[in-house]
Amino acid sequence: MAASPLSHLVPDSSPRDLRVDWLGRVPYREGLALQDRAIDEVRAGAEDRLLLLEHPPVITLGRSSAREHLLESEEQLALRGIAVESVSRGGDITYHGPGQLVGYLISNLRRRGEIDVHRYVRDLEEALIEAVAELGVDSVAIDGRTGVFVSPGQGRKTRKLASIGVGVRHWVTYHGFALNVDIHLEEFASIVPCGLADVVMTSLARERAATSSDLSARARGAIERSFSRRFGSVATRA
Repeated sequence: MAASPLSHLVPDSSPRDLRVDWLGRVPYREGLALQDRAIDEVRAGAEDRLLLLEHPPVITLGRSSAREHLLESEEQLALRGIAVESVSRGGDITYHGPGQLVGYLISNLRRRGEIDVHRYVRDLEEALIEAVAELGVDSVAIDGRTGVFVSPGQGRKTRKLASIGVGVRHWVTYHGFALNVDIHLEEFASIVPCGLADVVMTSLARERAATSSDLSARARGAIERSFSRRFGSVATRA
C-alpha cells in the first residue's frame, strides 16, 4: 500500500465526529458508489463516516496485486457466482463474501491532523485488535505485513484475521478493512490472500472454536466501540 507523508498539514483541533452506518449486504460496485458520495460529503465538511457492510462473493485486486495470485480463471469463478474487480485501494488480492464484516472508513486526514498515512493504517490495526480482544481473540500486528493476525502459537502457521487496504483522495481516506467473522474460509483457496503464500486465513468463529448466532452483531458492536475510541465520538445510524 502506497503512503504519502502529510507533514505540511496543520492539525485541526475541532472535535472529531464519526458516523457509523450498518448497511447490510451491498453489491461491490454499489459500495464503491457509496464511498464516492461519502468522500465528497466529508471533504465538504460532514462528519467522518464508517460504513459497515457485507458484500456478495467478490475477489478484489488492489493497486499492487499480481495476477498470478488469482488461482482460478475469471470464467471459472463466474460459474461459482464470484465476481472479480480491480480497485484503487492499496494492497494485493483479497476475497469478500457473506460472513465477513467490511468497514469503509471515510476520514478527513487534514481535519484529523494525521501527518502520515502509515500511522493511519497502524491506527486501523490497533482499533481492530481492540475489537477482536473484546470478542475473546488475541491478535497482533506484524511488522512489514499490513493487517491483523492471530497471536502466533509455537509451530503453528501464521493466521490472518483481518485485511486492510486504503486509498486517499484529496486527503480523505476510503476503503478500509475486512474482518473475517464466520465467512466460509474455503473460498480463499481461489487466491493467494494478500499475496502471502505462507499465511492462512482464519475467522473469529474458527478461533473461538464455536459459532454463535449473534457473533456478527457482537462483532459490529465491538468495532463501533473501538473505532469510536480511536477515531472520535460516535453517532450510530441503523
